[in-house]
Amino acid sequence: MKNKMIMFENILMLSIKPKYAAMILSGEKKVELRRVRTRLKHGDLVLVYVSSPIKALVATFQVDNIVQSEIKAIPKDLNDFWTRIENIAGISCHEYKTYYNNASTIVAIFIKNLKELNDPIELETLRATIPRFQPPQSYRYLKHSEIQLFESLIQDISVISPTKK
Repeated sequence: MKNKMIMFENILMLSIKPKYAAMILSGEKKVELRRVRTRLKHGDLVLVYVSSPIKALVATFQVDNIVQSEIKAIPKDLNDFWTRIENIAGISCHEYKTYYNNASTIVAIFIKNLKELNDPIELETLRATIPRFQPPQSYRYLKHSEIQLFESLIQDISVISPTKK
């Protein structure tokens, strides 16, 4: 079974701080919040890269839903959206409001089919396999030419298998 990643329309690598990645892996955090619009949509594949000091690719998930909302009326828009995610965001209301301070957009990536890699792939391995690899500051879409390289690194092919729903 090869080229499973090619079955996804979009494949994105997200850099996530260790604290939040741990909450995602434990199931406590079921939505990843961002301030920049994305072209992700339902069913797309996300590779979870944990930033420093971990510096490793640790999991994948599919996008269950994506909400991108312009912040027009503060605090109403922030408060309204907070009520939708407060039990699954893995952060406090204060952290949420601080994060979106001076932002123009709320982006929420809802997580499904989270699959942890049996063996995390460290930055050194990524760089040795993928020429000029740089982990994203926030996120980046994988180029078609990178997809097979990532597949060759991920030993457990089930973590990149699309799930139909």
